[in-house]
Amino acid sequence: MAEQEATPVFQIQRMYLKDMSLEQPNSPQILLEQQQPEVDINLGLSAEAVTDGVYEVCVTATVTTKIKDKTLFLVEAKQAGIFEIRNVPQDQLQAIIGIACPQMVYPYLRAIVSDVCTRAGFPPVVLSEVNFQAMFEAQQQQMLAQQGNGAEHPATA
Repeated sequence: MAEQEATPVFQIQRMYLKDMSLEQPNSPQILLEQQQPEVDINLGLSAEAVTDGVYEVCVTATVTTKIKDKTLFLVEAKQAGIFEIRNVPQDQLQAIIGIACPQMVYPYLRAIVSDVCTRAGFPPVVLSEVNFQAMFEAQQQQMLAQQGNGAEHPATA
């Protein structure tokens, strides 16, 4: 029985749309503009423990399109997943939460953003693929540098 308790567990409990917002503050006048809009896309990632061994991971996309200095439309979507992760070493847990979980959540977010833009009467905005592993590694390096542990120490023989 002790062996069964020590077996690593990684399961998706649920995927869900946590928050969705669409704004067209300058409609309908701005819809008559013939210029190509500027598109700005920002992604965010958050994670928190829900209960022991259960985590919520959220990926947020904010898409702002402007013509000159006026907003054409703004979409903000937050897609979340609840994951059961147990019996995993702490260093691996952080990687699972920072890489594997967002990789599973992100395709749902991409589909929702594209769909909302289309339903709002605009061409779909297709979010590009994201390398969550590279993002996680960059974040880890930044944390090490901030802690002053960024300097490499030569190995002794």
